[in-house]
Amino acid sequence: MRVRIGTRRSRLARTQAAGVAAALAERGCQPEIVPMETAGDRSPLAPFGTIGAEGVFVREIEESLLSGRIDVAVHSFKDLPSRAPAELVVAAVPPRRDAADVVVLGRDAFRPAEPGLPVRPGATLGTASARRTAWIHELRPDLVVTHVRGNVPTRIGRVGEGLDGVVLAAAGVARLRESPLPDAEDPVPAGLVVHRLAPERFVPAPAQGALAVQCRRDDHRTREAAGALDHAPSRERVEAERSLLARVEGGCETAFGAWCTGASPTGLLMVAALERNGRVFRVRARASSPEAVVASAWRGLSSQWAA
Repeated sequence: MRVRIGTRRSRLARTQAAGVAAALAERGCQPEIVPMETAGDRSPLAPFGTIGAEGVFVREIEESLLSGRIDVAVHSFKDLPSRAPAELVVAAVPPRRDAADVVVLGRDAFRPAEPGLPVRPGATLGTASARRTAWIHELRPDLVVTHVRGNVPTRIGRVGEGLDGVVLAAAGVARLRESPLPDAEDPVPAGLVVHRLAPERFVPAPAQGALAVQCRRDDHRTREAAGALDHAPSRERVEAERSLLARVEGGCETAFGAWCTGASPTGLLMVAALERNGRVFRVRARASSPEAVVASAWRGLSSQWAA
């Protein structure tokens, strides 16, 4: 069975799609990766909020899926809007990679003893994320944050060229370091430090580190093939995080993070943080089901900013 897999053109996106393609090939499919360009790729310097509504990295791919030009779309799950077209379904969430963020620094800027972030006082960090910007300002008001966009190698390449460091998703860096693509190379040059930021404190974006394998709802054959890649614990945690995001009604320009760990029925932990009007509200909630942990986290957050 031939399966056309749509994805963005970046090396990271193609690496992610290659992993899905290999898994489908093991199950007897004949995958073909179809790289595509999105609005977010065409505007690599502009802030996300100026490009258009949320979903700037997925809209064109979803349109190709709806039109039948591709059979499967592979997305970084955190890029998917809370509401997708009714005709589409996430058929699989493969095993999630590390949900945390990392800071990539020059060695002269690395200060492991500094509280909050291991960066020398007054350093300049780059990010295009409202969430990461808010957390940096909260943890280290002395640091300077500047807007930087582009693919992972491009952003890391700015370290030492006006930036002391950049904050990125740990999963993206790890996937690129393990990429099977012929043009793959280590995105972190020798001499730089990669430091993991604890997700309990530097709360990641909902679904960070997870992939979404999307199909047409009525394409039952493809849904069945892709569904074999689903990892139930990863899906449970990611869907809980996105359910909380939907209650917050956040998009690309909302400083919001949620990280769910554990497994029901033994117990789930949800850590969430939200910035509103310059204040960061945080909550830790425990419950035995995804629905209960989301409801508890939501009550904790909403009661804080309503006080």
